[in-house]
Amino acid sequence: MIQADFYVNASGELTGFRLAGHSGAAEAGSDIVCAAVSSAAYMAANTVSDVIRAQARITADEGYLSVRVADRDLRACRVVLEGFKLHLLGLEEQYPENIQVSYLEV
Repeated sequence: MIQADFYVNASGELTGFRLAGHSGAAEAGSDIVCAAVSSAAYMAANTVSDVIRAQARITADEGYLSVRVADRDLRACRVVLEGFKLHLLGLEEQYPENIQVSYLEV
């Protein structure tokens, strides 16, 4: 299962996200859930870092991606993070055995 955790500050603003695991919906290379999550996650991370040029800590490894946006750049990244969250909530609704979305206050 993919665990998707969205980081939220005390004001309720999204400050980033962490994805861990594999969906297990199909074999590696044929898993549409993993492909949908990975593609959207890398688009969000690349938009934050390379398009908006926000200061962010991005960590990627096999089956893991974390993006933490600096406080000073939260406003600029809000739409990207909210859009990614909505995308994952939709996937969670379609594939509840393969992805779980939760929130972590930071």
